[in-house]
Amino acid sequence: MRGIDALLADAPMFESMARERLDVIAGCGSDREFEDGDYLLREGEPADSFFVIRAGDVALETYVPERGALRIETLHGGDVLGWSWLVPPHRTMFDARAAGGVRALAFDGRCVRAKCDADPTLGFDLSSRFVTVIAERLRAARLQLLDVYGHPTT
Repeated sequence: MRGIDALLADAPMFESMARERLDVIAGCGSDREFEDGDYLLREGEPADSFFVIRAGDVALETYVPERGALRIETLHGGDVLGWSWLVPPHRTMFDARAAGGVRALAFDGRCVRAKCDADPTLGFDLSSRFVTVIAERLRAARLQLLDVYGHPTT
């Protein structure tokens, strides 16, 4: 069986990360499974983890008054879910729900933050990688807002 560090290196966001850094982060991780409809993250709750999706799909959603749940984006194997664990006040920005069975690596955000505090070079490397995740989620949310408010209901 492959270790968390090797599985983490399979994710595009982490494939170029130094092996020593992968080993450090892997110490905060576990392999998890979710069933269809399970929530990995809930909007507004404390953000204390992030995930690397190994298999399956995860729907990112937000609640829109008078419309209900709005899907912002669907994440797939290799994608990273969750960035709020890194940014104070550490509150989750979207719901993340398994759309079918999902296998993912789950990482304890507090553990990873502590390791980044102890090794600022690791912290900078990881923060730089997560900036791309934040930018992608912002882009997807912007596109959904344009769609929602560009087509008013009558």
